[in-house]
Amino acid sequence: MHSRESNNRLSAMAHRSRISTLLLSMFAAMASLYVAGRLWQDAGNRVYLIKELDRITGQGHSAISVDDTLKIIACREQQKKLSALQMELAAAQQEGFTSNHLLETNKAPRKRPLVVIGVLTRFGRKNNRDAIRKAWMGTGEALKKMEDQKGIIARFVIGRSANHGDSLDRAIDSENKKTNDFMILENHVEKPEELPKKTKLFFAYASEKWEAEFYAKVNDDVYVNIDALGNALAAHLDKPCAYIGCMKSGEVFSEQGQKWYEPDWWKFGDKKAYFRHASGELFVISQALAKFISINRSILRTYAHDDVSAGSWFIGLDVKHVDERSFCCSSWSSGAVCAGV
Repeated sequence: MHSRESNNRLSAMAHRSRISTLLLSMFAAMASLYVAGRLWQDAGNRVYLIKELDRITGQGHSAISVDDTLKIIACREQQKKLSALQMELAAAQQEGFTSNHLLETNKAPRKRPLVVIGVLTRFGRKNNRDAIRKAWMGTGEALKKMEDQKGIIARFVIGRSANHGDSLDRAIDSENKKTNDFMILENHVEKPEELPKKTKLFFAYASEKWEAEFYAKVNDDVYVNIDALGNALAAHLDKPCAYIGCMKSGEVFSEQGQKWYEPDWWKFGDKKAYFRHASGELFVISQALAKFISINRSILRTYAHDDVSAGSWFIGLDVKHVDERSFCCSSWSSGAVCAGV
């Protein structure tokens, strides 16, 4: 009896085991069919996409991405629009129409100005400015003629009063309204000790406003021989990084109260001698150097004097220092570019 019951239990357990195995096999088969179906569907999608790419690109074997295909489609659409516009243009030209763009492209390219001259001036110096206008800069049509025929642009450069909008500012605005020959540095406060920063701003703003070959800084007590300046600069057009002027160096004055006192004298070494730099009455830099100043003006150091400051900006650059003796304004001679007045 006990033996029969044991056999029945074993038989039932074996039956349940076969059922469990059968169910597990059925589940595995169904899962395999599902996965195979998805893989087949994905494969079908990939085949369809590849065929579409081949159809669109006209290639026998597609080797480009979907993004590239979308770009090709966009280009094809643009090409269709361009073809339509070309057909419209051809029809319009048959009727005697010529586009403004074609007229402009047939014109001779506008010549780049040779030099932009910044005459650094101050409040209360109108007599100096009037003398310069009469001597070499001109006004009105004469100023425009110098720009158009000689490629020389000249502007007086001045900042604003510490009391913005006061009588000093109004006097400059009134003068400029009559002459239209100022570059007014709106964000610069006019102070004698700020001349180096003013020089830096002139080069920065001038290079942003005009695409010229050169940029010149001149004091408002200097007479400039425009023709001699143009001839001198034309000889240096082959120098992309030119720094041109009456080159000099000299003693660094370290005692307060001296005329040329330099607060940062200790930076120039034990011998207290300035590095080679162009005299401040008149010096010229090429476009590349003016652009360099414009880009880096916020970090370029200034010293007590604008000529020393400018020289310091180019110390670490591959710059061609041109010692042009005709730029020495203190000694007037035949063929000289400038003279102090």
